[in-house]
Amino acid sequence: MENRTLNFSIFRYNPATPDIKPRMQDYQLDETPNMTVFIALNRLREEQDPSLIFDFVCRAAICGSCAMLINGRPRLACKTLTIDLPENITLMPLPVFKLVGDLSVDTGVWFRHMGMRTESWIHADQKFNPKAQEERMDNPTALDIYEAERCIECGCCIAACATANIREDFLGAAGINRIARFLIDPRDKRTPSQVFEVVGTDEGVFGCIGLMACDVLCPMEIPLQTQLALVRRKMMGAAITRR
Repeated sequence: MENRTLNFSIFRYNPATPDIKPRMQDYQLDETPNMTVFIALNRLREEQDPSLIFDFVCRAAICGSCAMLINGRPRLACKTLTIDLPENITLMPLPVFKLVGDLSVDTGVWFRHMGMRTESWIHADQKFNPKAQEERMDNPTALDIYEAERCIECGCCIAACATANIREDFLGAAGINRIARFLIDPRDKRTPSQVFEVVGTDEGVFGCIGLMACDVLCPMEIPLQTQLALVRRKMMGAAITRR
């Protein structure tokens, strides 16, 4: 491996100190084997600047906390190897979400609001009977649900979405993926017409302009284009039957 000195240009701004204006701050760091952007940020904070703000929890592409713009593309810092990047690396926080400080944003409030809007729970038409036999599900259906459930709520798809960057009320790919998960689930007794009331608008499935950056940049490689097509097809059917 060629020894490189990496040049980082990192967005700096802390809303708690509004008198200090947003700025880009430069750092240099020697590259080491198998270094990720996450490792580089930790070294920068430990060795050069303890005031640097960024998020992490799992370090294994499970929690989604370390999502940020890496050279302009939404990515997970823990999953992005510096060897795959040029020597000059620009790091900025994800757009759309509320800025906490530097590279840290609050995705939790956004996803909690999305969960409430999409009513992300099983809607049953019968009272729960704890003594009843567990309802069986065939493997293909369970796997389809699991495919949607692999979302780690990192926010990369929202940050990459042109509509979400323009309209703060747009559900985005994460919300549409969540709706797809419950449309697939046979335990959810909502009709497509009832789901239409939730997402059959420009703020929902019909607000997508089809650039599909969400599908390309999803770090979990969830087939968001397929999920969008499923929901849009069912909502189109619901719209026709409602007339």
